[in-house]
Amino acid sequence: MDNKKLVAGLLAGVAAGAVLSLLFTEKGKKIRKKWYKQGNQAAEGLKEKFSDFVDKMEEKLTAKR
Repeated sequence: MDNKKLVAGLLAGVAAGAVLSLLFTEKGKKIRKKWYKQGNQAAEGLKEKFSDFVDKMEEKLTAKR
């Protein structure tokens, strides 16, 4: 096995372990809540933008008739 691949695999494993240990601790609970909240806010923003886009397209289509 190539040494570079071995080192890359080890570093990826260490990084994955660090992320998992951070997310599944008490502090991780706060992080997961924060990410969930931010995800919901982003989803709401996208819904609003999409709704605005649909409304504008409907206006343009009805204006051309």
